[in-house]
Order: sequence, then C-alpha cells, then structure tokens
Amino acid sequence: QVQLVESGGGLVQAGGSLRLSCAASGRTFSSYVMGWFRQAPAKEREFVAAVTVSGTFTKYADSVKGRFTISRDNAKNTVYLQMNSLDVEDTAVYYCAADYRGRYPYTKISEYDYWGQGTQVTVSS
Repeated sequence: QVQLVESGGGLVQAGGSLRLSCAASGRTFSSYVMGWFRQAPAKEREFVAAVTVSGTFTKYADSVKGRFTISRDNAKNTVYLQMNSLDVEDTAVYYCAADYRGRYPYTKISEYDYWGQGTQVTVSS
C-alpha cells in the first residue's frame, strides 16, 4: 500500500508560481505512475499531469501545458508539480495519485489506486 501526502499549496496572485510536492510512503514508489489531479468548487475532478515510472515520459492536460511541469525523484519517494503563470482558473484542491498498472494515457481517475488528501491552491486576481 502507498500513502500519499501533498504539500505546497497556498494563496498566490495571478501570474505567480507554486511548487507542489507529494511524498509517498512505501518501498515501491518507483513502480507507480504518478499523477496530479485537481477539483475546483462545484466541478468534477480532472486530470492535470502524469509522469511515468522512470520519469522520462510526461503527459499534461491542454489547460496546463507549457505552464506546469511534473517531475519525480524516486530516491526521495516524491513527485512534484511546478506551476507557473498561474491563473484564477487554476484555483482548486490538488491531489496526487499513484497508478500501479500504469495504463496509457494515464488520465483516467478510475485507474489510479491511491490518493492523497489534497492541498488547496488559490489564485487571486
């Protein structure tokens, strides 16, 4: 089993940056595709970004492409989401998730096995 704990959320002005971290417990972190999702008020949870086991392949939602960067450090059991040029539309609770089977395109919520508790990101205008 994998336990995930997100951190790094907060309040930022539009145009600013934040870096989210997700620390994973367990020795098998490097076996999981890792993803970031977000859920805004009154909206469904949506895919943001994913990174494969080795970290060599990444995938992004169109809405964040070019602004967000996902990365992982398997030695530290941590996955990151660097968020630049933030917009008020990015306001949401951000969740990290782990997918053991790693099925492309890595965007389906139902295919992730473990989830963190979420961290709030609020972007003000």
